[in-house]
Amino acid sequence: MKTKTLTLLTTVLMVVCFALAPLAVMAQNSNSSTTEMKTSGSEARKAASGSGHYMKHGRIVRGTKHFGKHIGKSGKHFGKGTKKATKKAIKHVIS
Repeated sequence: MKTKTLTLLTTVLMVVCFALAPLAVMAQNSNSSTTEMKTSGSEARKAASGSGHYMKHGRIVRGTKHFGKHIGKSGKHFGKGTKKATKKAIKHVIS
């Protein structure tokens, strides 16, 4: 009796988890212009902190390379955010 109850409870719990999983995924909207701009800022922060860490330990070239990679990613996110915001603004002006 105990194992049947435990099996039933486990099955019900798994069904509920699988039913609610898509709702959690749909709630995240990482496709907006503000999200891209925020990501750009966090990439710039990573660039500065990582570069400073390498510079502190005397690795100038490695720090500069790290800085350049993250600033490039930051620019990419900023450009995507600008593109999305501009498209949205044009759509409102035209209609």
